[in-house]
Amino acid sequence: MTDIALKSASELASMIQNKKIGCRELLDHCLARVEKYDGELNAIPVRDFARAQSRADEADAALAKGEVWGPLHGVPMTIKESYDIAGLPTCWGLEEYAASIADKDCVTVKRMKATGVNFFGKTNVPVMLADWQSFNPVYGTTNNPWDKKRTPGGSSGGSAVALATGMSALESGSDIGASIRNPAHYCGVFGHKPTYGIVSPRGHALPGVIAQSDISVVGPLARSAKDLEIALDAMVGPSGPDANCWKVELPPCKKTRPSEFKVAVMLNDPICAQDDTMTTQLQSAVDALSKLGMQVDFAARPDFDNTEYHATYIRLLRAATAGRSSLKDFDAMLREAERVSDADLSYSAMQAKGTTTRHREWLKDNERRAHYREAWAAFFENYDLFLCPTAASTAFKHDQKGDRSDRLIPINGKSESVLDQMFWAGISGLAYLPSTVAPAGVCSDGLPCGLQIIAPHGYDKRGIAFAAMMERELGGFTPPPGY
Repeated sequence: MTDIALKSASELASMIQNKKIGCRELLDHCLARVEKYDGELNAIPVRDFARAQSRADEADAALAKGEVWGPLHGVPMTIKESYDIAGLPTCWGLEEYAASIADKDCVTVKRMKATGVNFFGKTNVPVMLADWQSFNPVYGTTNNPWDKKRTPGGSSGGSAVALATGMSALESGSDIGASIRNPAHYCGVFGHKPTYGIVSPRGHALPGVIAQSDISVVGPLARSAKDLEIALDAMVGPSGPDANCWKVELPPCKKTRPSEFKVAVMLNDPICAQDDTMTTQLQSAVDALSKLGMQVDFAARPDFDNTEYHATYIRLLRAATAGRSSLKDFDAMLREAERVSDADLSYSAMQAKGTTTRHREWLKDNERRAHYREAWAAFFENYDLFLCPTAASTAFKHDQKGDRSDRLIPINGKSESVLDQMFWAGISGLAYLPSTVAPAGVCSDGLPCGLQIIAPHGYDKRGIAFAAMMERELGGFTPPPGY
């Protein structure tokens, strides 16, 4: 790694504060990389260069007077298009909102600005944030820098690409179905899905929407575990009326060595076919840490049936996103829900039932979730963490044809439904648990993969501490060839 833009955000902040590089100098260097690389990647379609250059000049002037705005003073940052930044469009890839300009910063942007970061653009997403590819009719398609014929993931695909290529120093995405975790895995960077409810999503929404969706969270992506923690510390806490009566205090994690961690590992499950190439690399990473003293149990599991657990997740997930459906699509789902049997646990059946669920049925699923959360809590009395894959394979080739539910991806020479890997999205999502994705090396197909690190409720920093340990022992972020 030779380019300064590929250093971590915290390293860049230190260089700025020690006057080894100026804020404007660093910003202009990142902007030059955008001009050089983003034409073929299309990660940062919304650009705010002039305002960012003015803020960088202000940051330099402040530092010259001994003023430090925060731990990330002057560090260039981009953010997912779905977040509001005053004066910039927020459309979620929808043409009807392409001209919708935010009139104020969202909570996360305000809190990150308080750390001193300098926002210079917004990164690409799929339509309605509802794909593991990042393409839409407003801004086009984002390509993976490891192989431009492949997806960078979604829905925070542009976020991961901007980080992996050194165009941006820090990012923030959102996650209801692995939308932080999946791009981090496909692009070889770090990502953290926080415990549900600890980070305010206010201002991460379509125009007029203020209610928080079930399961969905917002959280950081970065090139280092340390950066994840800095960003998370800035983001956490309630907003609005909630801020009058409660605050967040995340338990610290003092564990740093492999031998201090006792983990359970599940690298495959019949619900989701796994690519052997990726599984081999994840196994290699676990084995390397085990040789360094990490305590590993490959048999331990929470006390519930994975098939029923997954079905509950899909129903509650689709209930959470049902409000986004058009009347035409909703009516079609009603007809499908009436047709399928209660014994049908296929994705399409669960999607139809979840989208059209009656409140009585939603309450039953929510009660099931409460029992699953108790099972996880009991499990974590004996284990620090639960390690598993992030997705079914490394990044797959672009496929924008038809409906996402009909698309297939190759797994070990066979065509499998792209939606099967929702299992790995839901394993922490359903129970509101924090998940960190850390780079676990490059697979034999030349593509990166990430290990998903699931921690107990509220113990976000334990997962990030483990990611930091992995980074130190296994190497962490590796830039794509050519960047």
